[in-house]
Amino acid sequence: MNFKQGMLAGAAMLCAAAFGGAAAAEPCVQDTFEDEAYIVCTVEKGSDHLRLFWKNEDGQPYRDFSGVAAATRKSGQNLVFAINAGMYLTDFSPIGLYIEDGKELRPASTARSDGPVDGPVPNFYKRPNGVFFINGTSAGILPTQEFLKRRPDVRIATQSGPMLVINNKLNPIFIVGSTDKTRRGGVGICGDDVVRFAISEDRVNFHDFARLFRDHLACRNALFLDGGRGVGLYSPALGRNDKSWHGGFGPMLGLVE
Repeated sequence: MNFKQGMLAGAAMLCAAAFGGAAAAEPCVQDTFEDEAYIVCTVEKGSDHLRLFWKNEDGQPYRDFSGVAAATRKSGQNLVFAINAGMYLTDFSPIGLYIEDGKELRPASTARSDGPVDGPVPNFYKRPNGVFFINGTSAGILPTQEFLKRRPDVRIATQSGPMLVINNKLNPIFIVGSTDKTRRGGVGICGDDVVRFAISEDRVNFHDFARLFRDHLACRNALFLDGGRGVGLYSPALGRNDKSWHGGFGPMLGLVE
C-alpha cells in the first residue's frame, strides 16, 4: 500500500468510527483505481431525488453549493451531495440543453465547435457529446443526436461532453497514455440503472477516466461533466464544500432528501 492509499484507508476508517453503521449508507465514498484517487457518489434506486439547480428564487445563478443547500433547507429538505452538472458560460448559464422540472430553459447545442480554427476542440464539442437525463425515476445517458431523435419526455436533462463510455465501449477519440491530464468529473449509468458520479482527486487523462467508469464502476454509458477548475463536490459527510475558481458554478446536480 502506498502513502496515498494509506491516507485514504485511514480516512475511511476514521469516518466509519465516527458514523458507525451509518457510514456504509453514505452515497459518497473515497475510492482508488490504478493508484489514482477518486470520490464516487452512488444513487441506487430512486433517482427521482436527483435535481438540477441553476437559478435561485430571485432568478440569479446560485454559483455555489452553499446557496443550493440553504434553498433545500428552506423547503424542508436536505442536500445530501451535489456536483457540477456540466460546462457553463461566463454568466454561469449552461452551454447546451438544460431541462429543469420538465421545462426546457436552454436548447440543445449541435454546433461543431466555438474554439479557434487551428486550436484544440473544446471538451463540450468533442464528438460525440451527450445528455444525462431522468425520465420519471429512471436515469439515462445518450449521445446528443440520439437524444434529439428520441425526444424523451424528461424531468431533468443536462448536456455535456464528450461521451466517455458508449454501450460498454470507450469513446474512440481518447488516446492511451495521453499527457493531457487534469482533474475530471463525470456521471455514469451502471448495472441496473444505478447512477454513479465520480470526480478525480488527481490529474488524469480522458482514456483513464473513461476506464474508471467502464472497468471499475461497471457503467455501460458515461458522460464527462467538467474538468480542471470546474470540478466541484458538496458532501457534508466527507467535509466537502468545494468552490469554483471561475467565480462560481453553473448548473449543479444534487441529491435531495
